[in-house]
Amino acid sequence: MKLKPIFAEILAIRIIPKVHPDMIKKFDLPPNHSSIGMFTVTIDDIGIVALDEATKQADIEVCYSHSFYAGSAYSSGPLSGEFIGMFSGPNNDEVRSGMEAVIKTVNKEAYFEALNEEVSHVFFAHVVPRAGKLLSKEAGIKEGESIAYLIAPPLEAMFGIDIALKEANVELRSLFKPPSETNFAGGLLTGTQSACEAAANAFREAVIHVANKPKHY
Repeated sequence: MKLKPIFAEILAIRIIPKVHPDMIKKFDLPPNHSSIGMFTVTIDDIGIVALDEATKQADIEVCYSHSFYAGSAYSSGPLSGEFIGMFSGPNNDEVRSGMEAVIKTVNKEAYFEALNEEVSHVFFAHVVPRAGKLLSKEAGIKEGESIAYLIAPPLEAMFGIDIALKEANVELRSLFKPPSETNFAGGLLTGTQSACEAAANAFREAVIHVANKPKHY
């Protein structure tokens, strides 16, 4: 089966060079942070990977990230998408560097894969070779360790993660039980980079198997 890569789209970006003190307090920013960058994107998991990448490329801290309920098809407005990410930095230059990392990741590096021409059946089998601040915290691992970030529709995800754990020398660190805010499911698996690659490949093949024979047991 030939899979089509599905990239997300960044819908809106803003940088606030000097955040109001009330906003600094509400977002509990570090004492020396005065700038905020924010973006919305059409696919939440890609937004999370991009936000994590930004923490490796610039002196920033994630101050808020959240998926929107039901996904981008039911968003609150044309610029809402499926996810909002916000991060702070000590100055405008660091925040801009972080945003550049976000844009590059969304446009070129992280993508879902479609199982059909209608692009209605998709999944995410992405390996993060070196986790940043956001994903390492979510997975409960050290920064710099590898992660297999696996997402699919509910049944496909649960079946695929079980197969991935059996086929590769990885550990399940986070399980996103169905339904997520966007009605998907998945998990974060950790191990060596090669083990994470093997896990992602096993997950991909398992999802394809379900797609080809959904009622076969």
